[in-house]
Amino acid sequence: MHLLPSFLFALSANIDSFTVGISYGIKKMKISPLSTILIALIATAGTFLSMVLGKFLIKFMSENIANIIGSGFLILMGIWFIIDAVIKNHCNENKKLCNAENNLLPYKNLLDNPEIADADNSGYIDVKESIFLAFALTINNVGVGIGASITGINILLATIFTFILSTTGLVAGCVIGSSCLSKFFGKYAPFVSGISIIILGIYELII
Repeated sequence: MHLLPSFLFALSANIDSFTVGISYGIKKMKISPLSTILIALIATAGTFLSMVLGKFLIKFMSENIANIIGSGFLILMGIWFIIDAVIKNHCNENKKLCNAENNLLPYKNLLDNPEIADADNSGYIDVKESIFLAFALTINNVGVGIGASITGINILLATIFTFILSTTGLVAGCVIGSSCLSKFFGKYAPFVSGISIIILGIYELII
């Protein structure tokens, strides 16, 4: 029973890795295997620490209250991810809206335009450049990790799945990005992430 929520959490938390990979595939940019592993390790470490923090917070509340708060937080995060996806899809029509969000959350600019990580314009993301991208991806996982941990999702399984899906998400994204499927997956992947988190929150609330 621990497998499904842990997998669903890791899947939704790593959609950004997938969309970043798609962006690189579209632009014919490459990520070295070592950079891919480093990004996955940093994202996994951040997720683990955020979930440990969630477990610490549980000590100050009853199990029922913790489950309600954690589930509610996941649902709100999922709603925010969907709203954020809608905003991105309207960027071409409302540049001011997108610029305002990027100014407020600079790391979002890197996730929305991952080619920025290629500081030397080589078309290749090396180890040094991947660190900035890794931390941007990790920030997105922190809030979801805290909420998921409070609801009781298994930390070990979630951490393992996070590493696996972060790695495969980047690789698969690069492959799909270079194909005709890039536009479809790039547009709808963020919605899938938001919906998955909402489903996870509802699931944890009712079990």
